[in-house]
Amino acid sequence: MSRRVELIVVDDHPIFRQGLVNVIETYERYKVIGEANTIAEALQLVEARPPHILLVDISLHHENGLELVKTVHSSHPQIFQLVISMYDEIIYASKALQAGARGYVMKQEATETLMSAIETVLQGKIYLSEAMQERLIDSFASWDTKKPEVDLITQLSVREMEVFRMIGQGFGVSEIAEVLNISGKTVNAYRDNIRHKLLISDAGTLRKYAIKWVQSEFLKKR
Repeated sequence: MSRRVELIVVDDHPIFRQGLVNVIETYERYKVIGEANTIAEALQLVEARPPHILLVDISLHHENGLELVKTVHSSHPQIFQLVISMYDEIIYASKALQAGARGYVMKQEATETLMSAIETVLQGKIYLSEAMQERLIDSFASWDTKKPEVDLITQLSVREMEVFRMIGQGFGVSEIAEVLNISGKTVNAYRDNIRHKLLISDAGTLRKYAIKWVQSEFLKKR
């Protein structure tokens, strides 16, 4: 019998993480050798016993999982990494690839899709959904004539994206602060960063833009 593929799962939601582990280990070919819910825990596991593949969520408490991807890619480039997240791949798939991941899967995808993604990555290939592949091709095709608007959005950090989405959903500063458990001052700082990255001059225009973006994303999913 050939050596089993060893994986480490990094996700800060215990129920989802355990469910993912259970799904993976129904396949005899795979063995989960570690679980972590923070970047520090994940790095400790990787150093102790490097896996063949690392499955990483983007949102890890108050940490950005893509920072883990970058660190592991730099120190252990032989480890394949696959990002599994609830965040829209249109925004984060390219960020994940830039950080060093070999693929991106949305959490709501079927088990078959996840296992196909893992196999694709283990073969040294990049895994993206068909829709995302087509979108990237369209972006490349229009690169010389028009810089895609989505390129500006991809500059936002995970937390900035959360604030931006909530602005588009009609939440005020105090409501955003309460939901994200941060101060109103911090929300305003994120909002200023978002305006700067999206080249928007004022808060009113940002709100209109965010509402338009949220509405367009809703229509895409219908």
